[in-house]
Amino acid sequence: MLTYKYTARDVATGKKMTAEVQAASEQAAAKLLRDQGLSPIDITPLTDGGSNPIARFKNRITIKDKILFSRQLSTLINAGLPLVQSLRTVMGQTQNKAFKVVITGVITDVESGQALSIALGKHPRVFNDIYVSLVAAGEVSGTLDKSLERLANQQEKDAEIISKVKGAMVYPIIVLAVMCLVVGFMLVKVMPQVAMLYDGMGGGAQLPLITRILLSVSNLLIKFWYVAVILIIISDFLVSRWARTFGGKRYIDRFKMRTPPLASLFMKMYMARFARTGATLVASGVPLIQVLEITSKSISNVHLEESINRAIEKVKGGKALSESISNDPNFLPLVPDMLRIGEQSGAIEQMMEKTADYYEKEVDNEIKAISTIIEPVLMVLLGVVAFIIVAAVLLPIYSLAGKGISA
Repeated sequence: MLTYKYTARDVATGKKMTAEVQAASEQAAAKLLRDQGLSPIDITPLTDGGSNPIARFKNRITIKDKILFSRQLSTLINAGLPLVQSLRTVMGQTQNKAFKVVITGVITDVESGQALSIALGKHPRVFNDIYVSLVAAGEVSGTLDKSLERLANQQEKDAEIISKVKGAMVYPIIVLAVMCLVVGFMLVKVMPQVAMLYDGMGGGAQLPLITRILLSVSNLLIKFWYVAVILIIISDFLVSRWARTFGGKRYIDRFKMRTPPLASLFMKMYMARFARTGATLVASGVPLIQVLEITSKSISNVHLEESINRAIEKVKGGKALSESISNDPNFLPLVPDMLRIGEQSGAIEQMMEKTADYYEKEVDNEIKAISTIIEPVLMVLLGVVAFIIVAAVLLPIYSLAGKGISA
C-alpha cells in the first residue's frame, strides 16, 4: 500500500479538506475517496518521510534503480511471464519507495489496456525519450525483452563514464577545498596576530607589501564576512539562473568543446554517447530519422543538437548520414568515416557500436591524462599559496629581528 496526500471536497457539505489516504494506486485512492462521499481535487503520492528533504534524497530514483528495473523485467519477460505479473514482481523487489509509486502507476495503466511504452511515457522524469522509444520498438517487433536488455546495457555504459569523470574530479575538489579552508584560517586567525605583534613592538617601519595586502583582505573578511556570504549566495543564484538560459547553455557547452584540456574529454564523451545511443536505437528497429531526433536530445549539448538537427534535414533530402555530418566541426572525423563504412557494408549498427567502444576507451585515457596533469598543477598551486602566506607572516618578523640586532 502507498500513501497519497489528497485535497477533496465533501459532496454533502461542500467543505474542502486535505488529508492522507493509503491505497494501491492513484486510481484506487480516488475510488476510495468517492466511496466516502468526497470529490477528489488533487491526489499526490508521498514517499516515506513526507516533506523531510533527507528522506526525499534517499528515495530519489537513480540510474542504478532503472538499470535493475530494466534487467529484471527483461529476464522475467524472457522467461515467459505475463507483462503485468513481471511488473508486479519487479515492484516487489524494488527498495526505492518513490520508484514503487511510479511502477504502481505503470501497472495500473497497463492493466487498463495501455501499451507499456505509453505507460512509461507518462513519467518523463524517470523514463526519457530513448527509454520509451526502445520499449515501443520492442513491443512492435515482439522483442521487448531484448530491447530492455539493450537499455540496461546502455544505461550501465553511461553510468560508468559519468562515474569515472566524477571520480577524477574528487581529488582536485578535495585539495582545493582544504586549501581554501587553510587560507581562510590564516587570514582570519594568524594574520591579525602578526599585525598585533608588529604593533606591539613599536616598529615605525612600514609592513611589506605582501603582508599589507593580506592584512587588508583579512580585515575585510573579519569586519564584513556577512557581505562575502551574501555576495557568494547572490552570485551562485545569478550564475545558476544564467546557466539555465539558452544563451548560458550555449556559452557553457561551447566552453566544454573548445577549452583544453577538457575539450578533448567532452568531445569524446559526446561522440561515445552519440554512437552508443544510435547503435542501441538502430538495433531495436527505430527508423533513422527518429534515431537522430532522440539522439540529439540525449547528448545534452546545444551545439551538437543543432548539428544533428541540420543532419536530419539533409537525410530527409536524400543524403547519407555520414555525408550529412562529414564537414561538421562539432563531430570528430572518425564518426562519419565509421558511419560511411557501416552504410556501405549494411552494418551501421555494428560500426556505431565499435565507434562507441573506441571513444569510451579514449575517455578512459583522457581521464587518466587529465588526472596526471592535475596533480602537479595542484602541487605547484599549493606551493605558491604556501609561499605567499609564509612570506607574509615571516617577512615582518625578520624585519623586526633585524631592527633588534641593529639596535
